[in-house]
Amino acid sequence: MAVAALFAGTVDAQELNNFNFGGRAKPIVSPEVVGDSVTFRLNANYATQVLLSGNWMPMGQTVALKKGTDGIWQTTLKAPYAEIYTYNFIVDGVSTNDPQNFMIQRDGTRYLNMLMVLGERSSVYNESTKRGTVEHRWYDSQSLGINRRMTVYLPYGYEANPKKKYPVLYLLHGGGGDEEAWTSMGRTAQILDNLIEQGKAEPMIVVMPNGNPNQQAASTMGLPTITLDTRAPENANAYVKSLVNEIVPFIEKNYRAIPKKSARAIAGLSMGGGHTTSATILFPNTFDYICPMSCGIRESDHLDADLQGIKKAGYKLYWVGCGNDDFAMPGTKILDAALTRNGMEHTLFTSDGGHEWKNWRLYLQTFAQLLFK
Repeated sequence: MAVAALFAGTVDAQELNNFNFGGRAKPIVSPEVVGDSVTFRLNANYATQVLLSGNWMPMGQTVALKKGTDGIWQTTLKAPYAEIYTYNFIVDGVSTNDPQNFMIQRDGTRYLNMLMVLGERSSVYNESTKRGTVEHRWYDSQSLGINRRMTVYLPYGYEANPKKKYPVLYLLHGGGGDEEAWTSMGRTAQILDNLIEQGKAEPMIVVMPNGNPNQQAASTMGLPTITLDTRAPENANAYVKSLVNEIVPFIEKNYRAIPKKSARAIAGLSMGGGHTTSATILFPNTFDYICPMSCGIRESDHLDADLQGIKKAGYKLYWVGCGNDDFAMPGTKILDAALTRNGMEHTLFTSDGGHEWKNWRLYLQTFAQLLFK
């Protein structure tokens, strides 16, 4: 038995060696950040051209890798500023991910390699030492007629103290996203873990539902969708109504959530920002903390009355975020002006850049420190 175990261990080690290193003495490291530079490498001995495409580069720009005598293609660039980026290789015209990089984001049906450049802005994107729990929960939506999935973040210590109750942030994704978007691309768990551990944010539950009312769950699960005509009057705001009338009660029944308006926050990006403004207009007595991002609002003959409903119900924070180059900035300015003329205290937080995750991660770590205080 000892001989058999030793043999099996040797085989496993050899397979691991071949898988990770291609039979080489040293592993291929990619990406490798050293100082202010980053090096990308790819073992593609039979390729004739390897290009690097990264979302920090101007649209359509690529960088050519150079092939070494060992068959490893390589390029070294000046590292972009501290943030999370995505990239891929283009090998003889075919897009491929970096096989040496285990850090992956999913954007819809695309799986993209991550490049994390550490610094002050990105320090909360790393793992903390005290980590909360991320779980997926299914619930029955009577209004939509399907069983649906949401992602729930529970702060560190939730399981250890069965008597403690927590406030809840309902965090909504944008178009093309699903219930995994905020944890995959938004780094929600890491941001909240770090802020809570540092004493900068209150311990809170974060609920990240699927904002596509025709879906049971993320499309990667392969589940059938339902037909839902969102233009039909009876389906107007179907998801927003389900959020307030079904998801909020489900959370407060199944988790130790404080069932009070003062302990509920709602925030969302792009489409989720629209859901945020709609939910607070339709249900002004549900949320005390309101944080739409990169969405804005349209002028209408009922906008002032809608906002007055929120003002009358009362709120503790109205926080609006948008990038200076975001196509949603005109609508954000309309919202800002409407809140101002209605005498509603609020914060307009602007940043560089456009409609992108680097901004939404920044916004989350900014307004999360203002909630439930």
